[in-house]
Amino acid sequence: MSDSSTIAAVAPDEARTLADVGVQIRSDEARVRAGTYVLRDHLPLCVQTYREGLEMLPIAEALRRYDWLREKYYWQLVHVDQDDITRQVAAEAEPQGYFIWVRQGTRLTRPAQAGLYIAHDGLSQKLHNVVVLEDDAELHLITGCTTGREVRAGHHLAVNEAWVGRNSTLTLTMVHSWGPEVIVRPRAAVAVGDHSRYINNYVSLRPALDIQSNPRTFLNGVGATAKYMTVILGSRGSIIDTGGEVYLNGEDSGAELVHRGVCTGGKMYQRGFLVGNARCRAHVDCAGMLLDPGEEGFIESVPGLRSFHPEAQMSHEASVGKVAPEQVEYLMSRGMEEREAVSMIIRGFLDADIEGLGAELDARISEIATLAGHGDGR
Repeated sequence: MSDSSTIAAVAPDEARTLADVGVQIRSDEARVRAGTYVLRDHLPLCVQTYREGLEMLPIAEALRRYDWLREKYYWQLVHVDQDDITRQVAAEAEPQGYFIWVRQGTRLTRPAQAGLYIAHDGLSQKLHNVVVLEDDAELHLITGCTTGREVRAGHHLAVNEAWVGRNSTLTLTMVHSWGPEVIVRPRAAVAVGDHSRYINNYVSLRPALDIQSNPRTFLNGVGATAKYMTVILGSRGSIIDTGGEVYLNGEDSGAELVHRGVCTGGKMYQRGFLVGNARCRAHVDCAGMLLDPGEEGFIESVPGLRSFHPEAQMSHEASVGKVAPEQVEYLMSRGMEEREAVSMIIRGFLDADIEGLGAELDARISEIATLAGHGDGR
């Protein structure tokens, strides 16, 4: 277990910024986490764990310590030559990012957290993160990615690879909040084993200038399942392209992809693609609410299916709508201010068909509804 004195390296204003994306650094709050990793620019500030069976290390240190990490996991799901982003990350002299290892039989009741923070304007952060859950393990990981309050521009390039062993559960909750001219390019892949679950929650509070994300999940095990929930607030000038590809390779595997986007300007693309390679059940649902597109803003929803197996049962739906004036008028007749009424309607839209919201995710979705209802996407 790591020395909690490393928390002192995080300045109070940085701690407040990280708290906005779900990463608690103050010593009394950090203890409700199973472990903490914080990276400022290129420097790991805080690495600590509070539970046996959980290991969190800077990825460079982990590669020096464990030969098997490079042989079995590092660059094994995402290929170095996948595109220009992966090549840039691979070209770093020393890799930056985290390694999280949950050993066999370890089921963590408290979430671990990782804060990835850009403190200087114009900086390019290039990361490679690896998560390994062995058999009969469970982890909820909260990752908060953000910029300092004075940072406007920068690049966040990240390769994320995760393995979920047999009878295991990985829940990944990502909360992003960026400066208005930041470019964000994650490249992610997850492999899920027999009778295991992968749950991915992605919430973007303040969008970057340009976000492109299309994580891939490989349901290789019998009875493996995946659920994605993506909640995005788009604003003027932003380009947001989010998706997700799920390859249902294991017998009786299952997947659900849910996209909820609220657009107050900018260009928003919602994608989801399911590939049925075995007997499986899966559904993708893309829904958008267009509040104020401005001159060039729009929402484009493109769910897709591809089946290679006669017993692959897959479906999709897409919808784009607006806040109904009669709903606003009804709530205002009950004494609500207009902004409050709009925020409540948006909150109901974002919550639709979403079960089991945790406190962290619930708070962030409420914030999106408030920002959108007030017409403040930045």
